Amino acid sequence: MIRISLLGIPNDDNSSFAKGPAQAPAHIRPELFCDAYSMWSETGFDLTDRLVDHGDIRFDAATDPWDLIEGEVGRVLETGDPLICLGGDHAISWPVLRAVRRRHSSLTILHIDAHPDMYDAYQGNPRSHTSPFARIMEERLADRLIQVGLRTVNDHHRDQFERFGVEVIEAARFSDDLRLDLTTPVYISMDLGGIDPAFAPGVSHREPGGLTTRQVINLIQSVNQPIVAADIVELNPSRDIANLTAGVAAKLLKEIAGMMVKTHG
Repeated sequence: MIRISLLGIPNDDNSSFAKGPAQAPAHIRPELFCDAYSMWSETGFDLTDRLVDHGDIRFDAATDPWDLIEGEVGRVLETGDPLICLGGDHAISWPVLRAVRRRHSSLTILHIDAHPDMYDAYQGNPRSHTSPFARIMEERLADRLIQVGLRTVNDHHRDQFERFGVEVIEAARFSDDLRLDLTTPVYISMDLGGIDPAFAPGVSHREPGGLTTRQVINLIQSVNQPIVAADIVELNPSRDIANLTAGVAAKLLKEIAGMMVKTHG
């Protein structure tokens, strides 16, 4: 039976506006395992005995957080199970993908977000949560980067898109019948800010005009290649309302996990 690994990465050292995403794993887990909800995914898989929680990475001042993240992700991946990481801000995707790439010579990233996170550096910080995909593409940690739901694109981003060959589907051009042409294993990077704040208000950078929760679930369910790893990032519990966004994160986790089971079948 295929199992899905979970790993919490409670790090928001590189958040540019407001701290808080480091608290996200502790808010997502209670929603995920709450008796109010079913552990069945919409794909028809009961996840009750399929999720293996490896806990949270413990950060300390003596070790570079990036080394810890890359090492711990690599350790968990040795099980051979697909992995879902719970951020944390979006900066964590860079060291996570360093570990994932070692196991996959071909890889496509499906990045759902309001923001491209492609700044060469932001406020002088090349590790900023606004910059991970610049680093990821510089290091060739994926063959393709597909960004969906963007609605904050500027001229610097467009230069970066051209530099790295990024495939962009802005929110204004999103359609419910979107089907991606995927030919390699897939990594899903799910920034909760990609969803309209009407559905997911608990993020530091609310950007109206985004996708609905249903549209994101449908997009995830359209993936027809093995989903080998994923991250769910940028939940800021201090900005959430009645745990709505934590509940959305838990729902998306179940649907990504269900599709991991389905695409590995």
